[in-house]
Amino acid sequence: MLRAYKFLLRPTVRQEQALAGMLADHCSLYNGALQERRDAYRHVSKTTVRYGDQSAQLKEVRAFDPERQGRWSFSSQQATLRRLDRAFVAFFRRVKAGRTPGYPRFRSVGRFDTVVFPKDGDGCRWNSTPHDRQTRVRLQGVGHVRVHRHRAVRGRVRTISVKREGTRWYVILACDEVPAEPLPATGSIVGIDMGVRRFFTTSDGEHVAHPRFFRVMAGELAEAQRHLATFSTRTRRRTKKHRAAARKVATIHAKIRRQRLDHHHKRANELIRDHDVIAHEKLNTAGMTKSPEAKADPETPGGFLPNGGAAKAGLNRSILDAGWGLFFGILAQKAESAARRVIPVDARNTSRTCPTCGHVAKENRLTQAGFECTACGFTANADHVGAMNILSRAGLALCDVA
Repeated sequence: MLRAYKFLLRPTVRQEQALAGMLADHCSLYNGALQERRDAYRHVSKTTVRYGDQSAQLKEVRAFDPERQGRWSFSSQQATLRRLDRAFVAFFRRVKAGRTPGYPRFRSVGRFDTVVFPKDGDGCRWNSTPHDRQTRVRLQGVGHVRVHRHRAVRGRVRTISVKREGTRWYVILACDEVPAEPLPATGSIVGIDMGVRRFFTTSDGEHVAHPRFFRVMAGELAEAQRHLATFSTRTRRRTKKHRAAARKVATIHAKIRRQRLDHHHKRANELIRDHDVIAHEKLNTAGMTKSPEAKADPETPGGFLPNGGAAKAGLNRSILDAGWGLFFGILAQKAESAARRVIPVDARNTSRTCPTCGHVAKENRLTQAGFECTACGFTANADHVGAMNILSRAGLALCDVA
């Protein structure tokens, strides 16, 4: 199995300055390589510069600028050039497919947050002080940085990444040959129905609350964003106060993201521990959160008719705050490690179908939470009905496989 481990770094003040310098210099390398590709293509010869050409120039670049480029790992700089190459490959793929191309952009220092070391031992070393109780990672040009290792690392460490998130620094280990950790069978099968009022409802009738992390922090976030906007309107120079205000906004977003991730991991662990098979809706979150199209008013030139955009925007915020896609990904990863099975099923009409008689009608769902079958009179919570139908569809899928 493949698995990634993410640990918090505890750098000293000097190490944190060195880490910031490493990101800045890799960002400069990325932008320089991008500029070279742009200039070569704009030349009358329409020359194409590829990764191999730029990688071959690294020795000259390091020799020309030993203070900024020569002190970092050669392999990590190659990884940065590969990152740019992947961006161009994706760009040409979108052009060929007729989609919006999205030409690779220059990165500011504040938006370049990750440096990758392709191989453990080449410019970096995980657990560099094995005889010490404190785990450390050694990074070329930075030193031995303390790691808050909150769990054991299994398998073989292949790549090591250093990432900045707001004011925090993390190390991410990509490991292969990770052994599975199967859990004992429980004989239980469950279906879950995702929602915005509740995070999900199980086919057993259990409701899991939606913590609404974004809504809880919305007031504080709005105040921080207004404070940041005052600097943006006053001057275009990034002053010290402007940078502090931007860090405040980033810190709040990072806190919301960590809270949501922690919640999803805990709920997924509970499902994996108690059930052998978990069925859920196959949801297209991107399609569900699209804004409604504008409706032109034929009687008023330049005017538009009401299209429910404000209400849809509120619903979209609730859906994105729930983070269903992130939760399904976490659930699938944990199920693979624990030898459990996750079955995504068709979500159409799951809350409009009577689980007793099978009657399907829009009128069956009276309200957001109420369900009453117009054929047999069966009444229940609409989310519970959806979870029961998801479970029954998962049973059909299991029968088809068997």
